Amino acid sequence: MEGFLNLRLKPWLRRLVTRLIAIIPALISIIFLGENSTGGLLIFSQVILSLQLSFAVVPLVIFTSNQRLMGEFVNPLWLKILSWLVAIAIASLNAWLLLQTIYGWLSMSS
Repeated sequence: MEGFLNLRLKPWLRRLVTRLIAIIPALISIIFLGENSTGGLLIFSQVILSLQLSFAVVPLVIFTSNQRLMGEFVNPLWLKILSWLVAIAIASLNAWLLLQTIYGWLSMSS
């Protein structure tokens, strides 16, 4: 993503930022819910990771469907339709999974 977005960060700064982003939810969970909440947080983190799949699939479908970018290798119409259906299915199932996980996590906390 760094090259695509034309972001240039020093490696130590990139590592610091990503580590801080990763540790903040864990600290908030431990502070407010206690040490016993880490198992639920681990499951929740895996759900969040699965949500990232949509952020990879949608740009892939967009890029491979673009005639200017792909030239003769552009997706045919049937593949564009199928690709969008799969991308929508992935996003929908991940949203459902997120809602189910949040509901389960909240019901365990109370």
